[in-house]
Amino acid sequence: MRYFVLGLLPFMAIFLQSTFFSTYSINDALPDLVLIFVVFFAFLNGERKGAIYGFLCGLFEDLYLGRFIGVSALSKAVTGYIIGRMQVRFFNENLLVGLMIVFIGTILNSFIMFIMGWSVFSVFNLDTSIISGAIYQSIYNVILAVPVYIWYYNSTQKGVLSSTGER
Repeated sequence: MRYFVLGLLPFMAIFLQSTFFSTYSINDALPDLVLIFVVFFAFLNGERKGAIYGFLCGLFEDLYLGRFIGVSALSKAVTGYIIGRMQVRFFNENLLVGLMIVFIGTILNSFIMFIMGWSVFSVFNLDTSIISGAIYQSIYNVILAVPVYIWYYNSTQKGVLSSTGER
C-alpha cells in the first residue's frame, strides 16, 4: 500500500497543479506540489531514496507536461539528494523544520533548474523576475506544506506511508 500511495502522490500533485492551483497564482508563481512531496520523502528517508524518488517524480512530471525531458528529473533528484543529507541534522517531527526544508528545497530546485537552463540553452538571464518567481514559489510551497507535512509525517509514522504499510 505504501508504494501505491507514493506512486499516486505525483499523479495527484500534477493534477492539482494543472487544474485547481493554475487559477490561484501568487504573482504568477504556481506551487510545485511534486517538489513538496519529493522534499518530504527525502527528508524523512535519506539521500539515496530521496534522489531516486526525486528522479522518478521529476521524470513523470517531464513526460506528463511534455517539457524538456530530464530537466525536472535531474533537478528533483539532486534536490532530493541534498535534502536527504539534512535528515540526520534536524528533528523531522518539528513542523517549522519541515517548512524550512520546503523553502530551502524550492530555492535549491529553482537554482538547479536555472543552472541547467543556462548551461544548455545559454538564453536565460538572471534577472529579478526569476529571483522573485523563485521566492514567490517558495512562499506558496511553504503555505501549502503546512497541512501536507502534518498529513505526510503522521502517515509515515502510523499510516499508509509507514514502513509497515499498516493503518
